[in-house]
Amino acid sequence: MEFGLKNLIFILIFLAAFGFFAKNVVRLISYLRLGQPENRTDNIAKRLWLALKVAIFQTKILREASGGTIHAWIFWGFLVLLFAASNSVFTGFGIHHFYNFLGPVYSAITFFIDLFCVLIIIAVVWALLRRYVMKVKRLQVEGEQLEAGFILMMIFVIVSSLLIENATAILTSTDASNAFRPISAAIAPLFSPNSASTIHEIAFWVHILFIFAFMNYLPYSKHLHVLTSVPNVFLGSLSPVNKLKPINFEAEGVEKFGAVDIEDLSWKQLLDGYTCTHCGRCTSVCPANTTGKKLDPREIIMQIRHRTFDVAPILLKKQKENTEISPEEQAVLDKKFIGDYEDVEALWQCTSCGACMQECPVMIEHVPAIIDMRRSLVMMEANFPSLLQNAFGNLETNATPWAFSQSERARWAEDLGIRQAAEHPDFDILFWVGCAGSYDDRSIKISRAFATLMQKAGINFAILGTEEQCTGDVARRAGNEYLADMLVKANIETLNRYNVKKIVTICPHCFNTLKNEYPDFGGKYDVVHHTEFLLNLINEGKLKLKPNGNAKQIAYHDSCYLGRYNEIYDKPRTLLQKSGYEISEVARSGDRGFCCGAGGAQMFMEETEGKRVNIERTEELLSTGCSQIAVNCPFCTTMITDGTKAKDAENVAVRDIAEILLDCVQ
Repeated sequence: MEFGLKNLIFILIFLAAFGFFAKNVVRLISYLRLGQPENRTDNIAKRLWLALKVAIFQTKILREASGGTIHAWIFWGFLVLLFAASNSVFTGFGIHHFYNFLGPVYSAITFFIDLFCVLIIIAVVWALLRRYVMKVKRLQVEGEQLEAGFILMMIFVIVSSLLIENATAILTSTDASNAFRPISAAIAPLFSPNSASTIHEIAFWVHILFIFAFMNYLPYSKHLHVLTSVPNVFLGSLSPVNKLKPINFEAEGVEKFGAVDIEDLSWKQLLDGYTCTHCGRCTSVCPANTTGKKLDPREIIMQIRHRTFDVAPILLKKQKENTEISPEEQAVLDKKFIGDYEDVEALWQCTSCGACMQECPVMIEHVPAIIDMRRSLVMMEANFPSLLQNAFGNLETNATPWAFSQSERARWAEDLGIRQAAEHPDFDILFWVGCAGSYDDRSIKISRAFATLMQKAGINFAILGTEEQCTGDVARRAGNEYLADMLVKANIETLNRYNVKKIVTICPHCFNTLKNEYPDFGGKYDVVHHTEFLLNLINEGKLKLKPNGNAKQIAYHDSCYLGRYNEIYDKPRTLLQKSGYEISEVARSGDRGFCCGAGGAQMFMEETEGKRVNIERTEELLSTGCSQIAVNCPFCTTMITDGTKAKDAENVAVRDIAEILLDCVQ
């Protein structure tokens, strides 16, 4: 160990850099504490696996091969280069080649440092080309182009200076004995042995100073995600996708409902704002944005961060005694989060499909934040699209979003001999029909087909009939949590009165709500979607299929609430294949499926901007050239059927899987 003036200067710079960095970390954490409490430290083992899979192995970011590869190289390279950075710090302290004692392990480390230096340089050049030459659309964020280039160049300087430092160390024979740096050795002849020592010293200082500068620039830049992405993934939701949290309306002291401002969001939602990489993957798959509407999921998360950074210092200042707020600061406080930062109209364009969350590489939860904002608009301001007033009014009076009488809910089943729970409470399975399946003429055909299949299989089932009410999904996704709360509790009371254990439903929206959200209200049941149920009946031999001839081509549309929300992709496809069909898959299918446009209460609103989402999806399905389109949801059936009519393709049949299967059973 040696110590001199260089080491003293280094230590002073080191202490200043880490002291300033620590101050910023404390500042950022203090902002998060303004958010609502939320438990994100349960099930540590599962969270560690999530962080390993998504954050370290980059599984989500590699869903896009080109941009994902760039980022993965840089990310993995930075993990490897942590050894190089720490080694430089030890050198600055006067301890040379600290890791040399690791022997062969150090040889491997130095090799990978060499390799990733080159990979990072290639990735940086590739990223610059994509952003400034190829001009990839989702990367063209107004006001961020200069900063993005600046960050990329800082990364370039950090890794290239390290390569030069290592190459000149070889020339001056000061490299560690166990170091194995073939790439550095290959470029070493580019430098003169006479000047190698000077260049080595310059490269060392450039490398370490740029690391310190980069580290302290991050808290002020859009690249803050470099620090927060791994923690954000670790703290990600372990609940089913887009599961909404109930509101305790009976709690004392509750004056606000939903997210009026940042302090009404949870600390995790504020952390999401820190962590947004601005990559635009969420926006690129958003059905509303894709069809020319204002909604931009990336912008919503960015505005959460902007509002946090604008208002948090003032709120913290107000918490101190005898502290006055300036008129300028008060003007910032007086701004409305929803309106001045968030576009109100855009919030009502979300279909709650979850595509944004599926593609986000750092586990940001866009949809729950949007619903929280809708809640404040509905319950605090009564500010919502006028068409929703009809749906809310119908839900209050008829327990359905449509203007039908509750007394007509079971009329669809009158000639089928289907039992109602009130008359025959000894059933094994409850068929939850849902509002669409009870009232909508097209969806009633699905209800009848599925009920007939259950009768053929000898299933002991019943329906609630006039005792069934809307599950509350429409009200919840539209932000009217108070109305949803009443519907949910009324349904649970009915279900528990009949001691219901197992429920099957044709509607993915009902399925998702009953399965994933009712337990929070005390309603725990075994809930199955009808496609799963039918496949089990076939596998158990309770339904016999007719012999198949030549396989017929059919297009298949994935419901968002069945697919992304509940990861049911294969079973409906298997059911179609067993029925004698070969599926012509569209480009956007499976977990990349494109929404029909009905979710998030859009079924009861009108699209007033851009192309209709259902037209976009229908065009894609029609492009397969199939004469039939298979669906698994009453809402999807309506939207895709309307799409075929609009495209003058009424000769293409849009049919639920239950209807298709009914034609195939003996």
